Amino acid sequence: MAAYRIIIADDHLLMRKGLRMMIETQSDLHVSGEAGDGIELLKLLRKTTPDMVLVDVAMPRLRGIEAVGEIRSTYPGIRILVVSMHKNREYIYHAFAAGADGYLLKEDSDSELILAIQTVRRGQKFLSPLLQQDLPDDLVFLLRHGGNPEAPLLSVRESEVLKLVAEGAANKDIAGILSISNRTVEHHRASIMKKLQLKSLADLVKYAIRKGYTTSN
Repeated sequence: MAAYRIIIADDHLLMRKGLRMMIETQSDLHVSGEAGDGIELLKLLRKTTPDMVLVDVAMPRLRGIEAVGEIRSTYPGIRILVVSMHKNREYIYHAFAAGADGYLLKEDSDSELILAIQTVRRGQKFLSPLLQQDLPDDLVFLLRHGGNPEAPLLSVRESEVLKLVAEGAANKDIAGILSISNRTVEHHRASIMKKLQLKSLADLVKYAIRKGYTTSN
């Protein structure tokens, strides 16, 4: 029987190595690739299609949450397990709304990683035990049974542009990073401002920080 193939996406090399070591203690699991951010992950998926992706929610260039949405729409057969340090309810809502099959806290990973993988592999939802203690029972039920508490407002490309703008990148730099034209960048910026009802760059940066797109001050 062929091994179950998993790709790990996390911007911390040591975290990726730790997850890989735990996964490969299981003879039926195999790590087929690694990525350091969301854009690198999507590029990797164009070359190889795994059975599951483990993805952090807060990564450079493109957040894991937006990557989850892109994977779910483009590769519906791939299982998606979010592995994150964030207990913030908004992260959890957005991860499941984008299409994640499970949400595992990194502090739970030593004891729960293999269980989380096997649960999601069977087509069931997984929610980290520590989160089940902190969230209301009705919300835990909703998330574990496929509820969609909040749909993402921005498209994947708009989210990429928002993150880069908030981190101080100029239009020409964003165009180069995302392989799009300056005009397309300007179009996305205008669309973001309109959708979010923002009036200035300062408002955009504040929104990005509040929503977890960047930790810039």
